[in-house]
Parts: sequence; C-alpha cells; structure tokens
Amino acid sequence: MIVIADSSALVAVSTYRGLDLLEALFGTVLVPTAVYDEVCAQGKPQADALKAYLVGKVQKIDMSRCKLQKISGLGNGELEAMALYKATSANLMLVDDLRAKKSAYTNGLETMGSLGLLLLAKEEGLIVDITSRVRLLQNSNAYLNPLLIEQVLQRAGE
Repeated sequence: MIVIADSSALVAVSTYRGLDLLEALFGTVLVPTAVYDEVCAQGKPQADALKAYLVGKVQKIDMSRCKLQKISGLGNGELEAMALYKATSANLMLVDDLRAKKSAYTNGLETMGSLGLLLLAKEEGLIVDITSRVRLLQNSNAYLNPLLIEQVLQRAGE
C-alpha cells in the first residue's frame, strides 16, 4: 500500500510520536518535494525528526503531467501531494487540511487525517490508547477542532 503524506498531517503525526505507525499500517510512505521543503524548513516544528524520517521517501513530481480538477486556494505541498498520489497510483493521502481534503475527494483520492491514523492504529493493536497522543497535539501549535477530538476519543472508547 502507498500513502502520500501532506504537510499538516505529517507534522501532527510527528508531534504525537507516530511516524513509526505510518509504515506499520501502510508500508510505503512518500512525500513530494514541496511537502519535504515545507516540513523540513529550519525552525519549523518537528523539522529535525521529519528530515530524518523522510530520507528515501521524497519524490519529485512533474505538475504539468498531472490532471487534477481545478483547485484553488491550495499550497504547493497539497497540490504536489495530490499529483504524486495520481502519478504513483497511491491508495491513500494523509491530509488534515479541510480544503485540501475536499479537493482530494473531488479528484477521487482516498484520504485519512492524523486522528484517523490514531484510530486505525488502535484498531490494529499497534497502540493501546490515543488520548495521550491527542494531548501532545493539543499542547502543540496544531489546531484541532474540539468537536472532532471529542468524536475521535468517543469512537476510540476513551
């Protein structure tokens, strides 16, 4: 299985110390160059951890060869992630940004967010609880919708 990761979700997963879960659940993890550049820029949260994790996972994508339905308001990382998904026939795009999720859906891409990843990891027995990891996110710069957190914790039985 191939998963393409976008910036916000990748930073969130690194923040809650879940990078190991990506390969355990999905096998192959790839990111486009624009996502790598965004998350590994000096001074960015989790830059050092992500720079180490993403060795061998960065793919250059030719945007002129990708056919995506008209998308406005998205950054280069999100656009390249969608293009890489199409180019590699990926199975899933890890993305948290709502606008990017809607655009991915419009383009026929399967998506999952960083909290969905925690739920799946718990269902698969890779972690025993998600509350502690959600707390790490809440104590960071990441914005999480309180209603979404409540729903995820309830679904996890926590």
